[in-house]
Amino acid sequence: MKINTRYLVATAASLVVMAGQLTAGEPVKLNTGKVNTPISPYIYGQFIEHLGRCIYGGIWAEILEDRKFYYPITDTYNPWGTDSDKQWNAGEFRFLNGSPWKVIGAPGTVAMDTNKPYVGQQTPLIHCDGKLAGISQEGLSVLKGHKYEGRIILAGDATAAPILVRLVSDKGAVHEQKIAHLTPGFKTYEIEFSVGTNSENTRLEIVSKGKGSFKIGTVSLMPSDNIQGWRRDVIALLKELNSPVYRWPGGNFVSGYNWRDGIGNRDQRPPRKNPAWKGVEHNDVGIHEYMELMALLKTEPYVAVNTGLGTVEEVAAEVEYCNGTTATPMGKLRAKNGHSAPYHIKWWAVGNEMYGKWQLGHMPMAEYVKKHNQVAEAMWKVDPQIKLVGVGAAGDWTKTMFTVCAGHMDLISEHIYCKEKPDVQEHTKQLAKSIQRVATAHREYRNSIPELKGKNIRIAMDEWNFWYGNYIYGELGCRYYHKDGLGVAMGLHEYFRNSDLYFMANYAQTVNVIGCIKTTRSAAAFETTGLVLKLYRQHFGSVPIELSQPTGNLDVSAAWTADFKAITVAVVNPTATAETLALDLTAFNTDKVQQWLIQNSDPQSFNEPGKPPGVIIKESRVKIAKNQVSAPGYSVALYRIPLR
Repeated sequence: MKINTRYLVATAASLVVMAGQLTAGEPVKLNTGKVNTPISPYIYGQFIEHLGRCIYGGIWAEILEDRKFYYPITDTYNPWGTDSDKQWNAGEFRFLNGSPWKVIGAPGTVAMDTNKPYVGQQTPLIHCDGKLAGISQEGLSVLKGHKYEGRIILAGDATAAPILVRLVSDKGAVHEQKIAHLTPGFKTYEIEFSVGTNSENTRLEIVSKGKGSFKIGTVSLMPSDNIQGWRRDVIALLKELNSPVYRWPGGNFVSGYNWRDGIGNRDQRPPRKNPAWKGVEHNDVGIHEYMELMALLKTEPYVAVNTGLGTVEEVAAEVEYCNGTTATPMGKLRAKNGHSAPYHIKWWAVGNEMYGKWQLGHMPMAEYVKKHNQVAEAMWKVDPQIKLVGVGAAGDWTKTMFTVCAGHMDLISEHIYCKEKPDVQEHTKQLAKSIQRVATAHREYRNSIPELKGKNIRIAMDEWNFWYGNYIYGELGCRYYHKDGLGVAMGLHEYFRNSDLYFMANYAQTVNVIGCIKTTRSAAAFETTGLVLKLYRQHFGSVPIELSQPTGNLDVSAAWTADFKAITVAVVNPTATAETLALDLTAFNTDKVQQWLIQNSDPQSFNEPGKPPGVIIKESRVKIAKNQVSAPGYSVALYRIPLR
């Protein structure tokens, strides 16, 4: 980045760089003439994984569970299982462990056809005897004044018609659509309902009073205001978050994922057991849907490939499918599936956490480094322009990856997660300490590993977050508190202080699953951590300024804006006591300062979808008197201070 020195020269003469910490009461000296490597915008990256309610039940708009009938429908209705996560101090959470569809009719009314299923391993076959027979799914959430649309795929005897598709609210309202004729082969029928009342326990029924039998290939129902299948309210928040890059599809999930399951006709993509987590992978969201989401958000894709159970050939074919021209076999297949132009995906993660025994396909380090190089060579052979991110874990694993694979990666990943600490101040410091620990290790590697000479392999911290507490929002769906937002802000400051090393960071995981956005079935809201990420992404500068931290409890970071017409100063106070911070602002206009404040006197305050927020961003115009800025107790305060 080219630095505009006209602004720096005007201010540097009166501002002196300070090393270490300042003594109490001494103003923080901002060495505006001494700048560090510009902050990579990719530091504000995000990560979405096929896990819990991150995609299904989170971003994706489908309101039905198990719409492709992965689980057999039986006369015994028992869809939900429970589990707990003792490693991360989580209590019991609920997950789908059986069919959510109830039998309507006498026992034996519903059988599962495994001979010629429409999709997956089985298709419901309903036997009709002139009495009401079929299936239903309850627990659907609908909103007054909204429309819901979808489709149902049916086949059957002409005598089984008409088929009634009904939406029945818990208040008794019935919305019905009649399908008058059936064909022996499967046929798709559009369905649509207008809802006149709010209901948290609406039921979808698919029934007949005819005779003979009919099959249900699959069924789908979404709010009609969905955007290409995505929830409109969640998309709005994602746009505010404005992340420049999204890692996908995992995570642990990717090491058991076959990317081919997620392409082609959405209704005929097979449902699978989630390979790494609880519940079902519906395969409604695959490469095409993910790339449509990236286009909606005007952001960049970052695709992780399967180096666990996946083969070198499978990975190379995936790259060709995404980036190859229609002259290639996989590019031709992509065009057949609806997207003729190559996606030109630049960022690729070569595997995920392959150092861990929990990872599907885990292998000893000596074997994995060979596989990494084979996969990297195969990917670059398909597209030499792509950028590859190797699997790292500070310590022996990263050192070995650098020693054996330095010529086969552009970046290396690291992951950090922190649990809860009882002391609020110690709790907030954890992420920053972990980020600094990894940075310190990598600086040592650069000095000691010969294979890194002449190379600049920077870090992609492509998973980072707090992870603790009960799973309120489904699997890994823990709640975040104000103290966690303060900790994320301090973590960002540490990335800024090491901007020469950190190229990318991907907050894990964006929605519900340890996410910065949480949803119910009908509402969505920013967590406290999401407010911090949004604030810094929108308003913090991009060229870090050297400064000395004050003694005491405050954490301070500063940066020039991209146009060098103002500086931004962010102050985190992780204690209950309000403080003031003296700044040397000789060259700046302190009469026209913009302030953004995230503050709550209760570090346990939180936000909840559908309810008034406990934590907000408050924006105001302030005047800085006597070069002192305020740092209220338990706050993040960000100031934009223009030059004179």
